[in-house]
Amino acid sequence: MAAQRRNLMQSHQSWTDDLPLCEMCGVGTATNCVYGSDGKGSQIHPNEDGHLRFRGEDGCFLYGVFNGYDGSRVASFASQCLTAELLLGQLNSSHSDSDVRRILTQAFDVVEKSYFETIDDALAEKANLSNYLLPHNENLSFHQLSAQGQKVQERLKELELEVSGGATAVVALILNDKLYIASVGTNRALLCKSSSDGQNQVLQIGRAHNTENEEELQRLAALGVDSARVRQAGLISGQSSTRRLGDYRVKFNYTDIDLLSVAKGKPVISEPEIHGVQSLENVTGFLLLMSEGLINALESAHGPEQANQEIVAMVAAELALQNSLEAVAQSVVERIKRLHHDVYVSGRQRATFCSRHEDMTLLIRTLDYPLAEGGTPTNPSGRIYPVSVPYSNSLSTSKTSVMLSLVMPSQNTLTNGTNTASTLEEGTPTPGSQSPTATLQSTNTQTQSSSSSSGDGSLFRQRGSQAAQPDETGRVPPYVDFTQFYRLWGSDHSEGGGLGPQ
Repeated sequence: MAAQRRNLMQSHQSWTDDLPLCEMCGVGTATNCVYGSDGKGSQIHPNEDGHLRFRGEDGCFLYGVFNGYDGSRVASFASQCLTAELLLGQLNSSHSDSDVRRILTQAFDVVEKSYFETIDDALAEKANLSNYLLPHNENLSFHQLSAQGQKVQERLKELELEVSGGATAVVALILNDKLYIASVGTNRALLCKSSSDGQNQVLQIGRAHNTENEEELQRLAALGVDSARVRQAGLISGQSSTRRLGDYRVKFNYTDIDLLSVAKGKPVISEPEIHGVQSLENVTGFLLLMSEGLINALESAHGPEQANQEIVAMVAAELALQNSLEAVAQSVVERIKRLHHDVYVSGRQRATFCSRHEDMTLLIRTLDYPLAEGGTPTNPSGRIYPVSVPYSNSLSTSKTSVMLSLVMPSQNTLTNGTNTASTLEEGTPTPGSQSPTATLQSTNTQTQSSSSSSGDGSLFRQRGSQAAQPDETGRVPPYVDFTQFYRLWGSDHSEGGGLGPQ
């Protein structure tokens, strides 16, 4: 079986070639980038992320985003093997919630064991060659050992490239109109849905398994690991994740790693944390699966406090503009990439956090959520409304000002769910009736730091009952007052000339 898996990986053939792709899903990607002093970016390594989006039988759907590192082998293997372990007859509508959880957990276990089977021979050869280089080998002269040693060193480098690397994963399974999320590591899942009372909730499902997660630190402490040292170090063998797929160094050789050397058992594990069950019956909204690189790029540029709200706003805006889910996902990724780059070249406070970003992947699965017709925003009244992200004067790590106008399919309010709380105010009025556009103001309950728009909110002044009427071309007079914007910009860029009308 191990030989079959090795041959399959080498032939680039897939277990899942015959499975149909889900058409209610779109994926956007961007490769890693490091910026030079001139602001130009260059790619550091090939894209190491992976994803899956398949439609199985009996109303079963499977989605996943995998964040690979030190190569794409584990991410690629996991995306294929996990699909084969879940969509080739293992799941059906008769399974209970506990059955689904058990099958998901077993699938991750099989992926981990199967991957290491594919590199067993290479690991054995690596161990044998490493022993060969030990100085106690007295059968060769110094010259012979040196010449032979060079060849051995070269082969060891080849083997290390072959066996190194790992991946984190977030997987979404939809079965019987129920959503299950299984996560290993630092990727993220967000669910945006309209609740029965007419509000839209944004829920982050689960937390990252990293060196800042208190539950993970307690798990490590129970194994004898100094959790305070782990928290201070921030990284375990080059990664912040405390759960990951693959990575033989932390699975088999963890006693050689200073932080983990005293562990009484495997400290870094591949066991998924399974979250559910979220009922999707009569739900309108969308599901987002994001790689760590995408999350980090947005949080580096704008701070972590409003990252979930920002990306949901971007997706909602693009859904109102685009008629292709692939285009929606790619547009959001490109927008985050551009934000990250612009912060770096601005030289502002957060520029030091934005000198590089890793691979980015965003998967969007709509849940009875309408797309634009003909590439233009639509709503029940047939009118088109703007989507705006005003200037914010606060870019510190402790507080981030955000005001986002969301184009929503109905006149609902948007609030945050379990991790955050938010309030809504009505947005810009439009001819005939109030716009479904909503202004999002959020308070993150984890950090206890509030967010609101800069200044007194005069960027979006309401006209009250005096709605602007379109002219013969269908346009309305400008309704955005940029005075506050120019004032804030001027106070922040006092040197080098002003901005705006002179």
